[in-house]
Order: sequence, then C-alpha cells, then structure tokens
Amino acid sequence: MNPIIFKIKPMKITNFRLSQSLVLSFILLTQLNTSCTQATGNPAEIQEVESKTTIAFGSCGHQNHDLPVFNTIASLGPDYFIFLGDNIYGDTKRMDVLRDKYKRLGEKPSFKNMKLATKILATWDDHDYGWNDSGKEYPFKKESKEIFLQFFEEPVESVRRKHEGIYHEEIIEKDGHILQILLLDNRSFRDKLKPYNKNFKHDKRFDFYTKDYQPHTDTTTTLLGEEQWKWLDQALAKKADIRIICSGTQFGIEWNSYEAWANFPHEQRKMLRLIEKNKANGVFFITGDVHYAELSKLETNFYPIYDFTSSGLSSTWSFATPNSNRIKGPMMENNFGFLEIDWNMKKIKCSAIGVDAKVNFSQVIELSEISFKK
Repeated sequence: MNPIIFKIKPMKITNFRLSQSLVLSFILLTQLNTSCTQATGNPAEIQEVESKTTIAFGSCGHQNHDLPVFNTIASLGPDYFIFLGDNIYGDTKRMDVLRDKYKRLGEKPSFKNMKLATKILATWDDHDYGWNDSGKEYPFKKESKEIFLQFFEEPVESVRRKHEGIYHEEIIEKDGHILQILLLDNRSFRDKLKPYNKNFKHDKRFDFYTKDYQPHTDTTTTLLGEEQWKWLDQALAKKADIRIICSGTQFGIEWNSYEAWANFPHEQRKMLRLIEKNKANGVFFITGDVHYAELSKLETNFYPIYDFTSSGLSSTWSFATPNSNRIKGPMMENNFGFLEIDWNMKKIKCSAIGVDAKVNFSQVIELSEISFKK
C-alpha cells in the first residue's frame, strides 16, 4: 500500500518588489557574514532554524456536549489533531442514527474552528464503531466504516477504502526527518472479550470497582486480525525516525479488567516482537478510552514503550484504575494530549492539557531512549 506523503511546497514569489527585497536581504546577510569572518577568523554563528512537529490528540467526546476543548486545541494551532475513538457516542444498529450523531458533531462551532486550524486524522473505538465493547461480531461494521470515512473526508482514491477495516498509515516528512503515524483498527477484527470470573480476587487493589473482563489464555484469539498484522509488520519495516501508533484502547497498562490490550496478552507480546524483529526505532503509543489522562511506561528487553493516554474530550469518570506502569497522571478533568517533536534536539515533549489550556503534567522523552542501541 502506498502511504500518503505530505511535503511542504516552496513558496512561489509573484511580487517583483518582494523578490527584490528578499535578494537585497540575502546580499546584506552575506556581507555581514563575510565581515564577521574577517573580524574573528571564524565563520559567523548562525542560529539553528527551529524544526518541530506538533500533534494534539484525544478521545471520548459526546456529540451532545459543547466540546469547548476544540477551541483550545485550535488556539494552539497544532500541525495535526488525531481522534483516537469514541469520537461520537453512536451505540446503535441504525445507520441513520449514526449519521445524525456524526452530523451533530460536525455542526458544532468548536469542531469547525478546530477543523480550520489543523489537519485531522482519526481512528475509532467501540462507541463510534457502533456498539459498546463490540468487536468483529458487530453486524453493521461495513456501513459504519463508510459513514466514518465520509465524515472524516477520506479521499475516494485512499487505500483505506480498498481493504476491510479502517487501519491506515500516514507518512510525514519534515526537514529530512520521517514521522510515521499508524492508525490501528481495534474493532473490525477483534474476537469477543473473555468475561471476568473472579480470577484476580486475590489482588485487593481491584476490589473497589466492578470487573468486566479477564485476559485470554486462548492464543488463537485476535485483536487486530491476520491482514492487519501483516500490514503492520510491513509498516514497521519501513524507515522512520518516530512511529506514533494510535490505538483506541490502552496498550502499556497493566490488566485492570476493562477493555485494553492486556485482555489479549499474546497480541501485546506479538506487537513487541514485531517492533524488535524490525528494529523499529521511535515507537510511541497514543491511546484513549478511559476518561482520564495518564502516561504509562512498559519496560521491554529492547527499549521502553511509552503509552500516552488522553481521554475524555468531554466525558469524565470518577476514578482511575490501578496501573503500576503509570508514571504521570491521572488527570481526571477533560483533557487532550499534546506532542511537541523537536527534530533538532531529538526529543518529544508530552503534555496533558485541560480545556483552560493549563498543563496538568508533562514529560520529555529523548529519542535515544526509544531507539535500539547501535
């Protein structure tokens, strides 16, 4: 599959006076550099041009809410905003209802404002897929996919329209650096979850809330499905400096009985093996679903896998589940995640930000930390 590549086009100067001014400015700077070299015997120091990519992301926004958080995101003007799922709360088997709920989201002034300010990318989770906690058994997944692609204005020629499910790759080039964004589909191919049956009753940390699911022991069950795994293997083999893997459900947390990769531990291990097999540097997860923000760190035998969860854009929850991998958070107020990739400094700054634009927590991750050692 051919990924979409974004390149910044050079500016075409049509104003002759502006062109003259630019030429004169260049000559002046050249002369200044020459005089400095003659005076000091060394080339004049030229400040390095800033090279950054900014990405906001979030999940769990109800179409009946005002969603002022989109105005906050628009005010920051990120290069991209990524929807991580539960972009609406559909929960229906009537496609006219699903379309109407997307329409309500699209008509919001705050959504329109954000759409003008940044490029939007998206994947889904259960509620916008169609039904709470549903997987491949949802009977209207093809119809739901078409409604999703129409709403997010997926091009007619997009490879995303040519395969089952909505998984997708975006390649972004910036000043000689490559950013790979991998949008996973955790719904279209996923087997049913395994109901909880008191297997973890010895762990008292989980006593204060109702438990729904437990990890599969049957390794033939799947979360991503065979074709998506093949696609992901090929994608991770490509050259990239940073790879942001976008998942509707959390990847790097410990088991907590709710929906997460921890319910398919063999699939979680398969992901880690693919990263290691392909020597894929710079893998970083962004996830949603849980109605709070947190940063998790999963230790592996190659490099740590960070999972930055941001949820919800308008939904809230009264508690955060235990998570021994959590290193920042939880943030319980409405929030969005913000990634600032500094290509010159080779680092990623992760921030959880509220509707009031205040940073709740942040973490700087050096690219060397999430790379294979040479």
